[in-house]
Amino acid sequence: MANKNKKINYNYAFVFYDIGEKRVNKVFKVCKKYLTHFQKSVFRGEVTPSKLLSLKNDLEKVIDKGEDFVCIIKLMNGNVFGEEIIGKSEDNGESLII
Repeated sequence: MANKNKKINYNYAFVFYDIGEKRVNKVFKVCKKYLTHFQKSVFRGEVTPSKLLSLKNDLEKVIDKGEDFVCIIKLMNGNVFGEEIIGKSEDNGESLII
């Protein structure tokens, strides 16, 4: 029987956000420190568990929890999901091969 209390160490993350205009640049800079800018308010990339915790803590310092929205999708690695882009894709120099 598996230990239900075992901590999962994620090493890939997506961050999506919808932030008030006054704070959007601060959130962008925090995300850029840890992940790769993918498109508009979306970041993604490999991240260690400790960096993921730091990212979350840094975001909590700059957002207004009553007004802002931040979603962090955590994955075990960058190879366990499918990605399909329909429409204009901005080439950011990062390719994702599944």
